[in-house]
Amino acid sequence: MSMAYVSQPDQQQKLEWLDGGTLAMLLDGAATDGNLMIGRFDVAEGEAPPYHVHTREDEVFLLIKGTALVWCDDQEYELSEGGVVYLPRRHPHGYRITSKRADLLMINTPAGIEGMFRAVGRDLSTPRPEGFEIKPDPAVSEQYGSAIVGPPR
Repeated sequence: MSMAYVSQPDQQQKLEWLDGGTLAMLLDGAATDGNLMIGRFDVAEGEAPPYHVHTREDEVFLLIKGTALVWCDDQEYELSEGGVVYLPRRHPHGYRITSKRADLLMINTPAGIEGMFRAVGRDLSTPRPEGFEIKPDPAVSEQYGSAIVGPPR
């Protein structure tokens, strides 16, 4: 059974992510009995994951600050500050940040995808190895229920 969980900013794991961005793990499966994962991205213009599909979880993006293009199936959407998008599992999707910086809240249900972020990203509390680069890894994505189906858009 779940219990209340409180996490202050200095207690949240922060990961280096694509193109020098960061991802703060606000909630994960361990804190929510596997029900929910919430992460907050601080990313720069042009940040874009590969076009991908989740087989296990639904995803919600809330663009707190900035602008982005979002693709789901064959549709393209412009997302402005304060915009939200729901991306159901088994629907290919991706996004590209179009503002200089963006603050993006990501919610996944059920939890589990955080394992992929932790496997591919780098915990900022650890030293950065020389030549280290964050790159999407199809094998790691597949392990966590996602499949890369195309390049970034």
